Amino acid sequence: MGRTNPTYRDALRAIEERWTDFRRALRRRDQPRFDQLFEYAREHADASGLLNHQNPLLPALISIDLEQEARLDEHEDRLAELENALNEADDRQQHSEAGTTEDGLH
Repeated sequence: MGRTNPTYRDALRAIEERWTDFRRALRRRDQPRFDQLFEYAREHADASGLLNHQNPLLPALISIDLEQEARLDEHEDRLAELENALNEADDRQQHSEAGTTEDGLH
């Protein structure tokens, strides 16, 4: 009988296991971040598995990059929303101040 190749998910699990000592040596605050990186890679396991790359770490890194790009886009969108809200509040405040005289009358 022929041998079967390990799935991408199996290969990713093996990579994560090889990095266990590294993870353990990280500061406690960084360990969840490290875990999150592998979660990002698992989220794209279907696409990575279709690639069938000889080095499974490369599609994992691209998957991590994709997720981080998505997070950056979300943060940039949120920042733009907050900036717009602040600008609108400033405009309203300036408009209301312009309509008021020094003695507080219109």
